[in-house]
Amino acid sequence: MSQTMIEIRAKDLNRAGGVFCPSPLVHMQTWNTHPKVYLDVAHTGEAKCPYCGTLFKLKDGEHFTAH
Repeated sequence: MSQTMIEIRAKDLNRAGGVFCPSPLVHMQTWNTHPKVYLDVAHTGEAKCPYCGTLFKLKDGEHFTAH
């Protein structure tokens, strides 16, 4: 499993407060990686992909508000 941590800004989250992995933010090629999964980052400020282990974490000081 990957030990990659990606710090993201609130503007990188979708309207529901999450991201999808694999993600272009990690420069993953979607054709040769794991299935696409939704990760809810807004709820706790971070989420870890169950397939590759990439941790998506809001940068310090960033706060998500629903659009």
